[in-house]
Amino acid sequence: MPRPVALITGPTSGIGGGYARRYARDGYDLVLVARDGERLKQLAGELESEAGTIEILTADLADADGRAKVAERLSAGVRVLVNNAGFGTSGEFWRSDPAQLQKQLDVNVTAVMHLTRAALPAMVDAGAGTVINIASVAGLLPGRGSTYSASKAWVVSFSEGLANGLQGTGVGVHVVCPGYVRTEFHSRAGLDMGKLPSFLWLEVDDVVGGSLVDIARGKVISIPGVQYKTLVAAGNAMPRRLTRLLTKQFGSGSGRT
Repeated sequence: MPRPVALITGPTSGIGGGYARRYARDGYDLVLVARDGERLKQLAGELESEAGTIEILTADLADADGRAKVAERLSAGVRVLVNNAGFGTSGEFWRSDPAQLQKQLDVNVTAVMHLTRAALPAMVDAGAGTVINIASVAGLLPGRGSTYSASKAWVVSFSEGLANGLQGTGVGVHVVCPGYVRTEFHSRAGLDMGKLPSFLWLEVDDVVGGSLVDIARGKVISIPGVQYKTLVAAGNAMPRRLTRLLTKQFGSGSGRT
């Protein structure tokens, strides 16, 4: 029997790396997608003893040609697609470079849409497949910055709609909404997280493991961590105006896009 294939975007660090390691251990062939070819080669070397075939695709998902390159590979068929690539930035929206904001939208939203669209026909024809879209708690609670939160709210809504549309096909679409995870994400975004309480931090392997348990149970939205499940439930129970005020007071809702 051929080994199933998992394609993961943004696997060279953080959550994407966690999914790559997990699927390698679970016996999948891997297709690893990122901009940095050297880091991809390093990761492939680390995983070669566990994974089967490891394919490297160097592509910038902010670029239409890069997205098309990955979409072409997906159209050939994979069992799992993990749309993990994404980024945030610091600073206020009205002072941010419009080109950088557009790049953020292209990676966080456009790439998710195009790659999912490319992967689904083969999955539906096979009657089996899983799409895992990595969003954020920021996409579930109002007031957590502007463009980043909006992009992740889009991913949540997109995933829920697709999950309904695909019922009965054997294909599942799921969205993972982590909170603060110990990765390179915040330093790359230029965000100072030194004052964040320690109980709010999650570990990569806990996020990946918890999300896969939720997915196996058929949950469309996975929120790793009891603390974040509680925060989201409380936020949903409050008027949105009050949630925005609390986010502004305690959740660093300003100074980020």
